[in-house]
Amino acid sequence: MAFDSYIAICKLLHYRTIMDSRTCVNMAAAAWGSTFLYAVLHTAKTFSLPLCQGNVLDQFFCEVPQILNLSCSDVYLREVGLVLISLSLASAGFIFILFSYVQIIRTVLRMPSKQGQHKAFSTCFPHLAVVSIFSSTAIFAYLKPPSISSPSLNLVVTVVYSVVPPAVNPVIYSMRNQELKDALKKLSQSVVLQQQ
Repeated sequence: MAFDSYIAICKLLHYRTIMDSRTCVNMAAAAWGSTFLYAVLHTAKTFSLPLCQGNVLDQFFCEVPQILNLSCSDVYLREVGLVLISLSLASAGFIFILFSYVQIIRTVLRMPSKQGQHKAFSTCFPHLAVVSIFSSTAIFAYLKPPSISSPSLNLVVTVVYSVVPPAVNPVIYSMRNQELKDALKKLSQSVVLQQQ
């Protein structure tokens, strides 16, 4: 999404030649391939752990930090290794997103029209909102100190970063659709009128 926004805003006249089907397939393959590698590494590390506290987790998500808590071996080095691998994979995507949005902001701020600036920023905001929700809660989930860890906090954080972004994604992106805005406005007006 960041690259698509970058091309759409910064290289608008070249959009159709740059964002062809081959580019989209390559970007999707890179995203799926890196997440598959990430999942395989986590799974391999997890299955190699000896569990001595049973195999019952306090939550319905099978999260790596909770599995590490069930292990009877010293998991510090494994946890550091997983965090380093996760950070290296995530930092590549983060740097790519950051570079794209720095270029977008530079281009938008040079636009003479305030309406054009508003339109460009409103195009980028939904993606930034979803990425921010996911990133901040995922970072908190994996890098929070053990002293503030509790089963209920772990559950809330896990739900926020794994359920909320996919759930709000369609809502955030569809709010740019004028027909949906008009329908929500009519719905809210009819509800207000019915309550009176």
